[in-house]
Amino acid sequence: MHTKDILIVDDDSALAMITKDLLEDYEYSVDWVASAEKAYDIILDYSYRLIVLDINLPGESGFEFCKELRKTGTIPIVFISARTSETDRITGLDLGADDYLTKPYSLGELLSRIKATLRRTYGFLENGKNYAFGSMTVDTVTRQVTLEGKEVSLSLKEFDLLKYMVEHKDTILKKEKILSEVWGTFSQVELSTIAVHIRWLREKLEKDPSKPVRLKTVWGIGYLFDSRQEV
Repeated sequence: MHTKDILIVDDDSALAMITKDLLEDYEYSVDWVASAEKAYDIILDYSYRLIVLDINLPGESGFEFCKELRKTGTIPIVFISARTSETDRITGLDLGADDYLTKPYSLGELLSRIKATLRRTYGFLENGKNYAFGSMTVDTVTRQVTLEGKEVSLSLKEFDLLKYMVEHKDTILKKEKILSEVWGTFSQVELSTIAVHIRWLREKLEKDPSKPVRLKTVWGIGYLFDSRQEV
């Protein structure tokens, strides 16, 4: 599955195309669809870093689409809508949206909101690096992982965890430190969540998940990404 920057889901074709052109001027790769149903189809072929989502769509609403997306992932969502009530804004954010911008909006403000959301989610991408460990590569700019030449599909948090471990390779990482750095200092997530995500990563990246070569457990302490092993 190929990665693109932004998917616009909006049935206002004129505004959507203007927005698409602006974002492409800033070197974002952008797709546009006019309904949630078409969005479901396109996200089967592409992985997006952010979705700009209208609420009033033909067929399934933006609220319903957001709710469905949040059942399986944490891709950043910026709502754009002519609905200006506080209730709608609260509903959008409660459903898991990262930001809410009312129409009519300035393209400059939308661009600023998108940049801020991407920074919060992925960090400052210009500081990214490409790592290679045998047949596995980890590109922290494009957030792509390949194994034996094939792209591996990871959730946002799976990638965040792998990226953190790779950037601190060959170092024993305490569970508490991982939780603080990857999930956030004030996160309410349990320590056991780390073990679950480690298991998922092993299933995708290790030849034998029961005998991991890269993603190792250090009993009683935490985990270690071992870059020294020949695989």
